[in-house]
Amino acid sequence: MTNQPGSGFEDFGRKVDETLNKAVPRVEEDLKRVIAYLNDEVVPSVRQNSSRALRVASQELIKLAELIERRTVIPGPGPGAGPGPGTGQDK
Repeated sequence: MTNQPGSGFEDFGRKVDETLNKAVPRVEEDLKRVIAYLNDEVVPSVRQNSSRALRVASQELIKLAELIERRTVIPGPGPGAGPGPGTGQDK
């Protein structure tokens, strides 16, 4: 150990700095690979599945609309109600 105060801390700081400087290029390369994987594999899959899900949802909405239309009853005269409006025979 030297007699200079703080020299041990400075040595430690230098070692940490060297270690980080050596690690940064590898981290950058790994990050580039992760980004490429996301862009090439994950994003297209999500887009494809999303569009497929939208198509299924639209088909189900069409079925629902058709069901609603079939169940919608157009009001007409009930039994014994007599002629309805627009027939020229208003009461």
